[in-house]
Amino acid sequence: MKRPFKRILYGGDYNPNQWGKEVWKEDMRIFKDARINSATINVFSWAKIQPSEDTYNFTELDEVIAMLSQENYDIVLATSTAALPAWMVKRYPEVARTDYEGRHHKFGQRHNACPNSLVFQKFASRLAGKLAERYGDNPHVTCWHISNEYGGECYCENCEKAFRVWLRGKYQTLDELNKAWNTEFWGHTIYDWDEVVLPDALGDGIEDAAEPHMTAFAGLSIDYCRFNSDGMLNNFKMEKEAIRKFDKETPITTNMMGTFKGLDYFKWAKEMDVISWDNYPSYNTPWSLVAMKHDLMRGLKDQPFTLMEQTPSQQNWQPYNSLKRPGQMRAQSYQTMAHGADTIQFFQLRRSVGGCEKFHGAVIAHAGTENTRVFREVKQLGEELEKLSNVIPGTVNEAEVGVIFDWDNYWALEYTSGPSISLKYVDQIHQYYRYFYDHNMGVTMIPVDADFSKYKMIVAPVLYMVKPGMKEALEKYVKNGGILVTTYMSGIVGESDNVYLGGYPGPLKEMAGIWVEEIDALAPEQYNIVTFKDGSQSKCKIVCDLMHLEGAEALGEYAEDFYAGMPAVTRHDYGKGKLYYIGSCMEVVGTDKILTMAAEDARVNPVAENGNGLEIVKRNGEEKSFYFVMNFKDEDLKIPEEFAGKMDLLSGNAVEKGEMLPKFGVKILVE
Repeated sequence: MKRPFKRILYGGDYNPNQWGKEVWKEDMRIFKDARINSATINVFSWAKIQPSEDTYNFTELDEVIAMLSQENYDIVLATSTAALPAWMVKRYPEVARTDYEGRHHKFGQRHNACPNSLVFQKFASRLAGKLAERYGDNPHVTCWHISNEYGGECYCENCEKAFRVWLRGKYQTLDELNKAWNTEFWGHTIYDWDEVVLPDALGDGIEDAAEPHMTAFAGLSIDYCRFNSDGMLNNFKMEKEAIRKFDKETPITTNMMGTFKGLDYFKWAKEMDVISWDNYPSYNTPWSLVAMKHDLMRGLKDQPFTLMEQTPSQQNWQPYNSLKRPGQMRAQSYQTMAHGADTIQFFQLRRSVGGCEKFHGAVIAHAGTENTRVFREVKQLGEELEKLSNVIPGTVNEAEVGVIFDWDNYWALEYTSGPSISLKYVDQIHQYYRYFYDHNMGVTMIPVDADFSKYKMIVAPVLYMVKPGMKEALEKYVKNGGILVTTYMSGIVGESDNVYLGGYPGPLKEMAGIWVEEIDALAPEQYNIVTFKDGSQSKCKIVCDLMHLEGAEALGEYAEDFYAGMPAVTRHDYGKGKLYYIGSCMEVVGTDKILTMAAEDARVNPVAENGNGLEIVKRNGEEKSFYFVMNFKDEDLKIPEEFAGKMDLLSGNAVEKGEMLPKFGVKILVE
């Protein structure tokens, strides 16, 4: 893969426009000491650049770019289109959004433009073009950053009209639309395209629903999600095209947000030159979930990604904004790199004096000095990354396990009514990902249309929606020797949330060798027990599939309630491969038992035979491989003996036999 950047970008969001020029000079001195070499600028400067409809003023931005260029920075230049200027909303109120409750918003906040506003599109594309024309030939501009953290919805009349056009393109006829949404239910038959209304609180929204924005017609809700994602993607493509008129080569990106629900990132990734994302775990986020999000971002294009934002110390917008403990920021940065990042960037470089992010961490705090714990850690990391700049970028993560992540399934599972409000898509995916994380087995998060043949094992939890072509692709994979693991709430509906008749898991039924008659939903205080063939047991909760064998082998049975003795976990030989079906949400011991059997069938190789509780991730280069060995536990852990004698890039010393790694300790070992 061609490297998008010549070195590891180390820096982050910089807002010199919020400060006098005497501060700029001091910033350059302090940043240089920390080995910072990049700056993301102009993210929220639309109002300053364009103070009125026909006036542009690039004077200050010229000065900032000249200063950064002189200091040999890599500049990530944003287009500023994530926050509307006040004059635009005043003059053209239709550019603002209308929310789910039907309230049209005034000027305020950010991410506040109606994605289907022609006024917004005109001014946004014009601004992106002017920026590219002015700065596109500057060699220090190494990446374009369009908008910022796309997200949100709009339910205005413009969006309603655009939604109808989108639906006509998808369904062609009203008969197909009515069939897809099953509008015979509740007598909702649509006879004219103009009768389609948006799924908001004024239409089919369900008041006090367990899931925000849920409606009585999940097919309608899912289509709106697809439409909204496509509409914002069209805005991204619009600005990208404006830039490409003047700059044909510089990579173009926007910052994603991990498992953010609102946008189909696999679809977005096809339009992006490099994936970038903002990583903000809370004080109690499991490290396995952080790793999963990194693997998802890498999996979007199956190539290294850019970390656009993380905090050097603390957030400001979470319920409890704890400080990162000594060494945590460094370890977290290396975890990011281990899973595929080629950059480490922060929000923000200097803490703002006012506004809602004034308490968000920064390289330079309000004290305005480099004599702080945070700065010393930033400097240490900067010095280390300088040494790695010609070593790590360009290396790749290779995985034998693919875990399916699909936004259509994300939307569909959480917008369906029943069987349990406890079924949350990301939680369910993470439950299975965690096994591979704990056992140091490489994972790539993959879309439903991935090349499955690249993986020894595919895990598809809660594959609720099976879209056209998926059945055939999965059957081919298993027939050719692949090991597939799927679970409860799989194979239930097609792409419009209409149920496959004939018993669950619908189109996967033959391959699974079972059929599910009923699904029992368990309240939070309830559970059942699964007894395995060897007599071991595991509690199970949330849902229980009441299934019958049709060729599959029962690996475990329910021990309680009226369905005691019925299969709970099965395995079915299909062609040269096997399909494991897990019929209930089990506790860790049960999940691990099943996945161990499946991994052994697939002959999945861990990165380290016994990680001793350490996180160990491997990146491969053309001539050398690099093992990232990290300790995120609350105790010192022994480095596996198989790594004894290997050289650590960070310390320059070889690992000694029996050597211990402290909490937040990191080693990058060369093979």
